[in-house]
This record gives sequence, C-alpha cells and structure tokens, in this order.
Amino acid sequence: MKYFKYIFILFFIFSCKKSPVWQVINTENNCTARHECGFVAHKNDLYLIGGRGDKPVEGYTIKNRTWTILKSPPLEMNHITPVSLNNSIYIVSGFTGNYPDENPLQYVYKFNSQSNTWQTVFEIPEERRRGGAGVTVFKDKIYIVNGIKNGHTDGTNFMFDVYDPINNTWEVLPNSPTKRDHSNAVILDDTLIALGGRNTSYHEENNFQAFFETIINSVDYYDFNTEKWNTFKEVLPNPAAGSAAVVLNNELYYFGGETGEKETNKTMFSFNLKDKIWTQKPSLVNGRHGTNGTVLENKIYIASGSGNQGGGPELTSIEVYK
Repeated sequence: MKYFKYIFILFFIFSCKKSPVWQVINTENNCTARHECGFVAHKNDLYLIGGRGDKPVEGYTIKNRTWTILKSPPLEMNHITPVSLNNSIYIVSGFTGNYPDENPLQYVYKFNSQSNTWQTVFEIPEERRRGGAGVTVFKDKIYIVNGIKNGHTDGTNFMFDVYDPINNTWEVLPNSPTKRDHSNAVILDDTLIALGGRNTSYHEENNFQAFFETIINSVDYYDFNTEKWNTFKEVLPNPAAGSAAVVLNNELYYFGGETGEKETNKTMFSFNLKDKIWTQKPSLVNGRHGTNGTVLENKIYIASGSGNQGGGPELTSIEVYK
C-alpha cells in the first residue's frame, strides 16, 4: 500500500512540474518601457517595435536573455501589430501622434533585422488607413481586419484588406460582420478569426472615455475557400481591447487586454475549431494591454505594455508560457 502511495505522490509531483504556466523571465537587462507597441517573433529572436513616443526597436535573444537596442522607426508608430514575412518585419497599419487625435500611418514599412534598416515600401490607400486593427499572415500575404480611422475619436469600422508584399499590391476584401477596433486576428486551420476589441468611436456627453465599456465578445471568421464571413455561436469568455491572440499547436490563445476595470486582464482562454469550446488556461503573472503576444520555439511570449487601463504603468518585463 505504501508503494502505491509513493508512486501516486511522485506522479503528482511530476505532473505539477510539467503543467504549463506563465513565468516572468529573469533577463540580463530590461526593455524600454512602452505600450501601444508591437511585439513579434522573427527568425530566432523577439522584437519590440514602436509604442507611444519615439521608441527604438529592441531585439530579445532567448539564449542570452538580453535586449539589444536597434534602429528606431522612421516616425513614431503606435497601435501596430508587426508581422514576420519573407525575411522582414512588416508594419501595415497603425497610428502616429498623440492621444486622442492620432493620425493613421500613410505607408507600409518593413524592417530588416539583419541590416538594421527601415524601408518605406507602399502607400496605403487613404480611405483604408487605420490603427488598432487585427493583422495576420496567410499564404505569404498580410491581412488587415477592422480598426479605427481617426485615433480615439471616430472611425471604428468593418474593413478587411490584404497587402501582398511580393507584388506590392493592396486589395479591398468583403467587410467583416462586426465593427471593432483595438482587436486581433489569427489564422487557425486556414480560417481567419477576428476577435476581441471594442468600439472606441462610442462617446457620451461628459464622458469621452465611455468606449472602455464597449468591449466585444462576438468572434467572426472568414473562410478562404468560400470567401465569406460568419460568426461563431460561441462567444469570447474574456473579451477585452488591446489583448494578445496567438496560435500554438492548432489552438487559439487569447489573453491580456483592457476593459472598463482599472486593472488589466490576466486571464487566458484557448479555442480550437474541432470542439469549438473555450477552455480556461493559466493566467498571466502581470496583466497588460497595448502589446502583442507571439510564438517562438513552441512557447508563447508577451512583453512590455501597460499594467492598467489607459497609459500606465508601462511595463519592462517579458513573460513566457511553456
């Protein structure tokens, strides 16, 4: 009987050690405090880009646990979601300038981490410019869905576009079902999923920031085969704005973000297309919004961002889920 008891205890300890959990990485140096920035895995490293004010690009080397300062973007960039494609990091939407009247970026930019150089590559059609959009990559093309045109004043939209960096072309696609901004987009099983966010265009008399309460729990999806949009019956259990969304092992993970509460969201849920069930996962150590999640070497990372609703405190930590 004692033998079986010890076996059970050892199994329990082993299981606990193997359970996935978020951990703050003990780095050799801190990244620059920033929020409304972009965070992306590119080749074998991680990169923080943009944010409020003039911020340099910073590369994080996992092996050395070290941040390295690289060249700043050609202008302030905030509310961006950078993507890695064809040996470059692309910025295809975002804002520049101060709250609440930020201006949308006029151009598509790309950053070459090897040469540490920026390049302006395409002028975005004026009527399609916006920030706070969901951005993702499918078959070597960059898809941009939703967003807001005029900073934090108005212009929340249904827009859906694709930028082809190989042919350097922009195409307008069918509108999404839900108007949202400060939102996300991912590719799961060859399906584009648009989720999270809010309607920042919503204001009340004597309460400009009433938009914080307008978080959206509906989840839309675009079928590339039928070229049509639909909406899942299953709603997002932890809706927020400025959250992170990634795909790992054929599951969507959604975490972080800001709501009507002062403290940012810590919770994380996962979703797959087979059972269409949202499953709660371990929470972040530090809730944060205004940054991205990213995946590298089968682990999820998130860095920087804001620890409370709005603009601060800006964080300098990086967390990993493995």
